[in-house]
Amino acid sequence: MLVESAMTPSPITVCSSSTIFEAADIMLANRISGLPVVDDKGVLVGIITEGDFLRRHELDTNQRRSWLQSWLASPGKIADEYVRAHGRRVEEVMNTQVVAVGLKAPLSDAVRLMERHDIKRLPVISDGRLVGIISRSDLLRALMKIEKLPAPSTEDAQIQSAVEAELAKQSWSRNGFIRCQVRNGVAELVGTIFDERERRAAKVATENVPGVKAIADNLTWIDPYYGVALPPPVEEELASRS
Repeated sequence: MLVESAMTPSPITVCSSSTIFEAADIMLANRISGLPVVDDKGVLVGIITEGDFLRRHELDTNQRRSWLQSWLASPGKIADEYVRAHGRRVEEVMNTQVVAVGLKAPLSDAVRLMERHDIKRLPVISDGRLVGIISRSDLLRALMKIEKLPAPSTEDAQIQSAVEAELAKQSWSRNGFIRCQVRNGVAELVGTIFDERERRAAKVATENVPGVKAIADNLTWIDPYYGVALPPPVEEELASRS
């Protein structure tokens, strides 16, 4: 499953020039704990969360240090904390180091980023623009959506068997790392490849099987030298047959 099929599209956002009080009001009114920050062209420039409001001079919760801590801290760090505690515009307190995920990325990439950075939500971008947001609750909804899908039909099972049989004949796929799942005529290719040419070959083998309506490419390429896994190219995530 891809990020675009599970995300919340057109998320609530805030402008970098808005005040922190406007941002807080939006969060409270919509019962959300974070807001993507965009410029006037819809480009993602940051994110502001409840955590950015913890150290505020209005609440008398701004950072306090012992004389030793103050002496050890750099002037730049102290200045940055002052801005975050006293700044009144979103751009002054937001986090500009935003972790985001691509629209066509597999859900596994989104989950990996959430775990690695210990965050609950990810902005979804396409060509630099914010197009959605995916959160842990979206993953739960995606799970329930799968549960409600009809079971593969007899025809799907026949198509899947035919694809698997064709792959089994080929020397480049006999390692068993390329698998196929068919539902409602859509053949999803999953697994790992060690040469990008295997991706194209697998798709050609699949599209030539009668009954295949579309191909969802979720194959992951692993660099044989460095062992680094990369997602499929975004422009070829879904190839529909004419």
